[in-house]
Amino acid sequence: MPAFRLPLSGNVTQSINPWTMLFNPVGSQVGLVNIDLGQSSQPEVEQEVLTDVASYGKQIGRIEDALIVLLDHFNPGRSLTVREQQAIDGLRDLVSEVQKVKHRHKVG
Repeated sequence: MPAFRLPLSGNVTQSINPWTMLFNPVGSQVGLVNIDLGQSSQPEVEQEVLTDVASYGKQIGRIEDALIVLLDHFNPGRSLTVREQQAIDGLRDLVSEVQKVKHRHKVG
């Protein structure tokens, strides 16, 4: 069946999602339900950092990058316990998986 378009209408796609409408953040209120994402001793500072400096993801990414540099130069004075080595290997695996996702999305 051919597509029917009125004059000057062109291709128009509009996604109508009631969840987006209801849960779109407006100030501190999220839709009809106020969702508290945690306590902060200085919410104004946290909001300014998130708005003007970096998102949580970017902050965590920078910390990951710095930790990997430190681990690459890490030379312990004693052998690591199995648990300590698992913690380091787990961090390296996590950072590697994050990098794969970023690469798939062509991010940094």
